[in-house]
Amino acid sequence: MSETPVRRIVTGHDEQGRAVFLEDGPPPRVVRVGGEIGPLFHEVWNTRETPAIIDRASGEPAEEGIQLAPPKNGTRIRVLDIPPEDERLAALSVEQVKSHFAEVGAGNASSHSDDGSSRHHMMHRTETIDYGIVLEGEVTLILDIGETVVKAGDIVIQRGTNHGWANRSGRNCRIAFILIDGEFTEGLDA
Repeated sequence: MSETPVRRIVTGHDEQGRAVFLEDGPPPRVVRVGGEIGPLFHEVWNTRETPAIIDRASGEPAEEGIQLAPPKNGTRIRVLDIPPEDERLAALSVEQVKSHFAEVGAGNASSHSDDGSSRHHMMHRTETIDYGIVLEGEVTLILDIGETVVKAGDIVIQRGTNHGWANRSGRNCRIAFILIDGEFTEGLDA
């Protein structure tokens, strides 16, 4: 994992309407999902509606556990540390993969199957637009058709497609995700 801690700085307003710092420190929720081979989720912030409410000093809306997708009509920003893959990932059963996704409230997002049609064990799909910005390292983005290596500084706009992230680099990949609630059009909702 990355040696650099994630720092969350939250601003707001004082009673006179002046800009002030409300928080400066690590995100309050950091959780490894999927055991020692799984990624480390640094949950930075979420919003619950669009437009998002901007008031003087309320905090992040409360949330239980880690949720893969953003709230309905909302957004989420997280930093994910994805460790290098090893043979243990390929040995996971369909049930174990679905269990990993269930840990983040998305058991139905997994598209992994035992019939050999999955291009990666962690293939999944969410009804979201995701902006992924690689901060450190590299990771391979796998789609139903094709794959590409995404390196530090690269930005992915993930538009509700079935995909998986494979870290084949031998070192940690840190990627920031901004997730926006979306809605499939007819024909894509299957």
